[in-house]
Amino acid sequence: MERNLKDYGFLVLKGMGMGAADVVPGVSGGTIAFIVGIYEELIDSIKSINGASLKLLFTGKIAAFWKAVNANFLLSILAGIGISIFSLAKIITWLLTDHPILVWSFFFGLVLASARFVSKDIRKWDWKTALSYIAGIAIAFYITVATPAETPANLPFIFLCGAIAICAMILPGISGSFILVLLGKYFYIMEAVKTLNIPVMAVFICGAAVGITSFSRILSFALRRFHDITIAVLAGFMLGSLNKVWPWKETVETYTDSHGIVKPLVEANIMPDQHVWEAVGLMFFGYVLVYFLEKLSTKTAE
Repeated sequence: MERNLKDYGFLVLKGMGMGAADVVPGVSGGTIAFIVGIYEELIDSIKSINGASLKLLFTGKIAAFWKAVNANFLLSILAGIGISIFSLAKIITWLLTDHPILVWSFFFGLVLASARFVSKDIRKWDWKTALSYIAGIAIAFYITVATPAETPANLPFIFLCGAIAICAMILPGISGSFILVLLGKYFYIMEAVKTLNIPVMAVFICGAAVGITSFSRILSFALRRFHDITIAVLAGFMLGSLNKVWPWKETVETYTDSHGIVKPLVEANIMPDQHVWEAVGLMFFGYVLVYFLEKLSTKTAE
């Protein structure tokens, strides 16, 4: 696909949207990729990093390698994700701590609209797609209610966390950040990003690279051979994940961070009890934003 400088600027912005979502435990960067119309190109581009393309790189055929892996596209997305993660990590964690209801309300509307948007990509509904949709809802819901584990902080486990979390990050509806919460390493990794702990970040990134290049092949195959079933599962993931992004919660279990501050670790959903109108307004804004992005991406594709 031929792109100009303006197109790559928009790709960076889309990557920034993915990065902002990935920072929030409960929202997936894959959801944003679906909304802005780059999901399948992203999966196919990642999949193209394989033995054949790497052989081109190691034999000095840089231009051929660059074209084979759609590197301009990937670097634009990665640049946007990186900008968001490093610039928004502190802001997002502060908002989640000080204004959680308003933040979750916006993302609730965004994820709800995304589930509707992705469902529209199913070409034919039958018992297989319906069953896949229900299975996706059930799996995502179970993940949202699972209890975070106590896990080690050694580098091999951090590598494993990177490999697992990145797979979730490219699945719409399943948050890589929340997978890190379940693995007991979300705040550990966020702290490493904020303090520029290079060894931990490098090992995590290496794990993510291995995980995403392996998983993208499976996902690309599924989208190509079982399109409707795969999309139904992904849409179900989004709907099932709404349990996690419900704005009103009460703290069930806490943890103490490295600065001695007590923060929530496990939360349970409750009925709306405060900031109701502001929350409803932000839900509506999140829903309309997805609708606007959907129309914009459709117009761009045409």
